Amino acid sequence: MKNNTLLTNHVTELLYQALETEKGGVQIYTTALRCVVNEELKEEWQKYLDQTKNHVQVVSEVLKSMGLNPETETPGRKIVRHIGTSLVKAMEMALRGGDAKSAQIVAAECVTHAETKDHLNWSLIGELAKKAEGEAGNVLKEAYDRVEPEEDEHLYHTQGWTRELWIEALGMPAVLPPPEEVQDVGSAIEAAQAKKGRKKAAGGKQ
Repeated sequence: MKNNTLLTNHVTELLYQALETEKGGVQIYTTALRCVVNEELKEEWQKYLDQTKNHVQVVSEVLKSMGLNPETETPGRKIVRHIGTSLVKAMEMALRGGDAKSAQIVAAECVTHAETKDHLNWSLIGELAKKAEGEAGNVLKEAYDRVEPEEDEHLYHTQGWTRELWIEALGMPAVLPPPEEVQDVGSAIEAAQAKKGRKKAAGGKQ
């Protein structure tokens, strides 16, 4: 994929959606931290918030390097913003409910929703980086290599936290912090293995 054919409508849409997802992520983590009860999860999300703020800068620089204005509005970007705002409102609604642990679960679910889209964005950017040539390819690859490992952690670790917080709420033996966190998983395969092995970590009880 040559530089002059890289910036199709769908490519620019993906990059703008990636930026909006990261910007929304800052608001989502900021709100999630108001919901958190578990101190280890609080520390985790604070780290993810700091990383997400950096991701906003990374994507902004990618856009600028390709001659694109980071402030440009697109139809898809509006939808991403709407979804992010809805997740923030859901957490605020949970906070008003007065049940701290339930609000924490809602926050974990909202973070998982947001990180699923974020992870998809970066997976697609990685595919673009493989095909792009020249400076554009280098810019995309550098951004992907910097951000994608952190996105893996954000998604798979938070999925583990969400599952275990629910199991705890259901009155069953939970593994906190979750196996995904303890084993520092960084891929779907590792996450599946951690989930499969949680029975032993929970004392052999489902």
